Amino acid sequence: MAKKENLEVVDILIEKQTAKKPGRPVFAEMLKRIEAGEAMGILAWHPDRLARNSIDGGQIIYLVDTGIIKELKFPTFWFENTPQGKFMLSIAFGQSKYYIDNLSENIKRGHRQKLRNGLWPQMAPLGYLNDTKTKQIYIDKEKAPLIKKAFELYATGKYTLKEIRKIINNLGLRGRKEKMLSVSNYQYLLQNPFYCGVMRYNGEYFEGNHEPIISKKLFDQVQEVMKQKSKTKTKELKPYIYRGLFRCGECDCFITTETQRGHNYLRCTKRKIPCSQKYVREEIIAEQIKNEIQKVSLPDDWADWMIKKLQMKEEQKAQSSRFFAQKIESEIRVIDEKLEKLMNAYLENALSLEEYREVKNKLVNQKQLLKDKLTAIEQKSDNRFELAINFINSIKQSQIVAFQENRERCRDFLKKIGSNFQILERKLFFDFKNPYKILVFAEPERNEGEAIPSQNSEIVKWRRGWDSNPWTAFEAVTV
Repeated sequence: MAKKENLEVVDILIEKQTAKKPGRPVFAEMLKRIEAGEAMGILAWHPDRLARNSIDGGQIIYLVDTGIIKELKFPTFWFENTPQGKFMLSIAFGQSKYYIDNLSENIKRGHRQKLRNGLWPQMAPLGYLNDTKTKQIYIDKEKAPLIKKAFELYATGKYTLKEIRKIINNLGLRGRKEKMLSVSNYQYLLQNPFYCGVMRYNGEYFEGNHEPIISKKLFDQVQEVMKQKSKTKTKELKPYIYRGLFRCGECDCFITTETQRGHNYLRCTKRKIPCSQKYVREEIIAEQIKNEIQKVSLPDDWADWMIKKLQMKEEQKAQSSRFFAQKIESEIRVIDEKLEKLMNAYLENALSLEEYREVKNKLVNQKQLLKDKLTAIEQKSDNRFELAINFINSIKQSQIVAFQENRERCRDFLKKIGSNFQILERKLFFDFKNPYKILVFAEPERNEGEAIPSQNSEIVKWRRGWDSNPWTAFEAVTV
């Protein structure tokens, strides 16, 4: 067109920012150069390339009115510097603004409809992938386990965001275009409810159809840790093995550890009242821990017999699990009815948008918690026997742990089987947790005439006393 009209092109300017909002730098530079007299007109494809907002369109018309812009040329639009031409130009600018506004509203309406259908309308968050064919979101099997690990580590309260970043980045988690994630990326990730099945969009919560990476309970734990976590750093303490584990059996103060002449000694801090307890060598307590761990060991023949008993109980518990599942499903249906009534109240202008969102967000979170419980019951029903097998195999390993020269592992196993650890008169005391208590103090109940596995003398010694129904307690813990 420049050749056909014999136009001298002073410069070619390309603007990459949207014309929906004012403030485009290239557009502003162009007008400034025209006002300086470098050019007398503009050649563009269509008026909507110049302006899609009222401010930029008004500037163009004003410069035409004042004679600074003498010509506007468009291959697809006719313009002459006359009252009629300027009127048609203003209409073209108005149509451009209407088009962009209407397009934005249509996109927002489409997004809202997708959200109501449980679909995420934007690019999938880290840990998920977009399926371009089905328009669905599915889990990224490589990155999802690392994201779950980040949530689990942070929920313990032992790690800062900076430490989480270092650990998970070293495990291989990368962002878009394989870039390293920053601390702020992890903060945003750990606050995103999308990973527990809830979509947050413009402050409103929606149920998602995508598969969650973590449970709602774990997500809430992370939010609580993030809320309460202090930014102050405590002085790093010497890594004693039993720090903070024991209390004094006389005054209930914490037992501390200190090093004297190359040996570690455990002693009462005596911060509350005068206490008569004396020092005890760390090696003595370590040996007592080994002896206690051996008490929960289980021979292979006993393990096989217990597994057989669990198989018999499995069928009896299946019906009970289904009852609880039906109860939760009923509660979910009640919440669905409330959500429907809430929507109708909002459409009838009985509620404001803020009131609607506040109540809806609470109901969506309640429903997600119920869904997690339902999933847990189903997994419990499916995996209960497997969990019991894992428990029995773990206590079969207690003999191995006890005979290893690894005090850290012995300490961790002790915390697993017991609680309320105390030291009194240089001796270790604690309460066995269920079902370990059952293994230590009772034998499984058996029917009259039923064969029981062979028992060596050591097993008989520490399995003294009969419980009326010890299997009930055992089942309650392993379910």
